[in-house]
Amino acid sequence: MKQKSWVKTLFSFASRCKGKITISVICAIISVAGGIVPYFGVYKIICLFIDETPTLDKIIFWSIISIAGYLVQVLFYGISTTLSHISAYTILESIRLKIADKLMKAPLGTVLNEQIGNLKNIIVDRVEAIEIPLAHAIPELISNLLLPIGVFIFLCMIDWRMALASMITIPIAGIVLKRMMKTFSKQYDDYMKANNHINSVIVEYVEGIEVIKAFNQSTSSYEKFTKSVDSFKGYTLGWFRSTWKSLNFVGAVLPSTMLGTLPVGILLYLNGSLTPSEFTICLILSMGIVSPLMKFSIFVNDIKSMEYSVRDADMLLTLPELSIKKEPVSFKNYAIQLENVSFSYGRVDDTEEKMALSNVDISIPEGSFSALVGSSGGGKSTVARLIARFWDVNEGCIKIGGINIKDIPLNQLGNTITYVAQDNFLFNCSLMENIRLGKPKASDEEVFAAAKAACCDEFISKLEDGYNTNAGAAGKCLSGGEKQRISIARAILKDAPIVILDEATAFTDPENEHKIQKSIAALTKGKTLLVIAHRLSTIKDADQIIVMEKGNIVSNGKQGELLKSCPLYINMWNAHINSKSWTVSTKRKKEA
Repeated sequence: MKQKSWVKTLFSFASRCKGKITISVICAIISVAGGIVPYFGVYKIICLFIDETPTLDKIIFWSIISIAGYLVQVLFYGISTTLSHISAYTILESIRLKIADKLMKAPLGTVLNEQIGNLKNIIVDRVEAIEIPLAHAIPELISNLLLPIGVFIFLCMIDWRMALASMITIPIAGIVLKRMMKTFSKQYDDYMKANNHINSVIVEYVEGIEVIKAFNQSTSSYEKFTKSVDSFKGYTLGWFRSTWKSLNFVGAVLPSTMLGTLPVGILLYLNGSLTPSEFTICLILSMGIVSPLMKFSIFVNDIKSMEYSVRDADMLLTLPELSIKKEPVSFKNYAIQLENVSFSYGRVDDTEEKMALSNVDISIPEGSFSALVGSSGGGKSTVARLIARFWDVNEGCIKIGGINIKDIPLNQLGNTITYVAQDNFLFNCSLMENIRLGKPKASDEEVFAAAKAACCDEFISKLEDGYNTNAGAAGKCLSGGEKQRISIARAILKDAPIVILDEATAFTDPENEHKIQKSIAALTKGKTLLVIAHRLSTIKDADQIIVMEKGNIVSNGKQGELLKSCPLYINMWNAHINSKSWTVSTKRKKEA
């Protein structure tokens, strides 16, 4: 399959700013033309002195012409770069917004399989790396090509032999550059891999620093970190050492245009083919060719960086999407049905593909309280997430009110289901706004009512700023149980007809268990409720308890029925009761 052109990908985002880009290029060309005028003005002044006809008026006139040309160059260069920077940031904005939109439409599993360090590197760093070359390459690349061409044509008008002589250093430098560029793509590819690796190691180290300290692994973990940094440093230095001789040679030879123009110019002057003024301006103009060519060589590295950045961004932009229906549906009821559902998360590295669910059939009547229990890895959370359509099933189907969830628009499905996960994420804003996320247009009174129903009001009212207290990054200012109740308050405010609680009571301490139970009761009143819980006391009154193991349904029934007929549930219940007894015993010992 032919690889998509990264340039085509880049400019597919530029539709909003095509006019600005066009004007930027035109201004860059005018700027180049203005930059040539001072050379012509200097040439005319030199001619005045060589011809022995200098007058103050003529010198001032050509000086003004030269200054005017320079001002045109600076003014239009400023306009060009301003427009190109606006265009560049517009393109960056477009790329980031489309990546965010794509991540929302892609299966959650695909997104979660990406390393957070890699995602951050692409969305923040790699996309940002596009700005500098993009903002300057659009106008300056064109101008830095046009200026040498313009100077070369001017030299040809004076004497074609001097024009060719001014180019003598270009093929010499070109041969060296060509040899160096043979391995450039491979080395740059290796550099990007090393860069991505060091980014992942840094993110892993920072995110895991709490665990590192808790288990006293700071020495070994820091050693891994430093080795990665040293390895990256060693690679980049090695690459520099392999190229610095060639780069220095090119930097020394390319500007030395007088190696050709000076001897050729002297010969042409001696045989009468070149006047002194023409000889002088040819020397000056030949030196003007080099500067833009040097800048052009710098763009080679910038453009390569931009190429990799665009391709990394395009990797996210081409993620597969969940099929989306646009026409809303009408629900007859909010019963949930899983029919012969099988699902796999796919291969992990080179391991054999493992089925997370196999031929699962579950029926959850409207308005009922159902619970999923079982050993870790049994498939409970997978069922919950498939109902919320974080992924699509491999086989079978999931229906709500008799309608396949694939035929329900994602927005409508999102409004139909409230999903409260074990890891309750809070945003870095006030508790009021975190709760209001469930219903963005809710009034303060509605937020307060939801908080009270979720038993949040008690601890929030004790805070210095109350509901205006900032939750901190990811809710770090609150305890696990407090974050859970905020999430439940958010779900109460949303008031969706289907509620899924995925280990939502995981961080609840025994003292607050009753409050969480009250919160859940308020949340689920009149709803279709599915709860996943390890703490079996929270679901003992469920209408049905579905016991799962290794992706299969082991048994299904009420608590009393399962305690008589399901060995797995009996063992889980006994373990739960024993853990509660141990907690009570420990508490009494502390009080004694």
